[in-house]
Amino acid sequence: MSAAVARPDLISAEAVEIYENQDLADRLSSRAVPQTVINNSLTLAGLQPEPLFIEALLTLRDPHAAPPRVAGETLMKDLVIIGGGPAGLTAAIYAARAGLDCAVIEKGNVGGQVAITPVVENYPGFMRIGGKSLVDMITQQALQYADVNEGETILEISRDKQDGRFYLKTTFAIYIARALVIATGADYKHLDAPGAEQFYARGVSYCATCDGFFFKDGKKVVVVGGGNTAVTDALYLHNLGSQVTLVHRRDTLRAEQRLQESLKQTTIPVLWNSEVREIKGDKLVRSVVIEETKTGKRTEMPVDGVFIGIGYAPNIDIATKLGLELTTDGYIKTDLMTMRTSMPLVYAAGDITGSPKQIVVAVAQGSMAAMTAFEEIQAAYAKKETPAKKI
Repeated sequence: MSAAVARPDLISAEAVEIYENQDLADRLSSRAVPQTVINNSLTLAGLQPEPLFIEALLTLRDPHAAPPRVAGETLMKDLVIIGGGPAGLTAAIYAARAGLDCAVIEKGNVGGQVAITPVVENYPGFMRIGGKSLVDMITQQALQYADVNEGETILEISRDKQDGRFYLKTTFAIYIARALVIATGADYKHLDAPGAEQFYARGVSYCATCDGFFFKDGKKVVVVGGGNTAVTDALYLHNLGSQVTLVHRRDTLRAEQRLQESLKQTTIPVLWNSEVREIKGDKLVRSVVIEETKTGKRTEMPVDGVFIGIGYAPNIDIATKLGLELTTDGYIKTDLMTMRTSMPLVYAAGDITGSPKQIVVAVAQGSMAAMTAFEEIQAAYAKKETPAKKI
């Protein structure tokens, strides 16, 4: 819509309330929002960062497959923060206020998992606030201090052996930095079952807040998982009027006690010791095959949607390229007092460290990483500036 407003002579756009236009949703095999159709030839599922959307608009190709366009501009920074979730944004605020010239690089949209969290009830200062609202406020504050670049992907990253600086080539620039904070977070684990990828955005979803509205008014859905995400999604869908069944591979839930109590107060059935083995359908999801793990018995259940909340996988691509030490669970190993990693002047914060996945933990670690970076950059600079003593 912004592109059409900016250049109405070149672009026309129409916003469609998809729930009120079910015939169109069916024709497009759509069960997810936002979904963008360009010239009836390219369909983009999910929210796209502005640079990637423009790339798709110009090339009529999936923006993730489009060739990078490096502007060639070289930017000197004290600190580059990789990741624009609460940890990365907070690191930017603290680093800039300490006097460091820094930038945040985010390959997707800023906010991370918080941006699609329906309600946050455990962040100090707010009894209840939408996740998107909270992260928007953090983003606006960060923008007062630092560059926050969405839709910018790191293509190459290395450290010069001579000067010790980090060289980052992205889709839009080249950065030379004294230090790095890695706050790349973790993404949803994908369900390893036939049909899970085939029917993504056509009945399979990892975001109940985004896509739950398609399944209100009695639609049958299953929610897979037993942690906070899965139980929160089940409650949200139940409140929309969906017929929800929770499928969990264990006999007890891992979700917070308060969420478990809320679940007990509903009529949501739970299939214990069960796993979704296959998702079936035609253009849209029609059924799931569920296996009882103790007996091996399989049952096919007719459903309209499958919501998956089975945990997270850390985004360690950058850590791997730098050769950082990882924990046995695959997260970046850090000193939790300073957020140092195994490489000098490289710090990590937030979900990528394997710490409890809480917003308050992420922002705390982001501030700690920034302050440690400031102290160590200053110390390194002072060491270089100190003249050698004459004997």
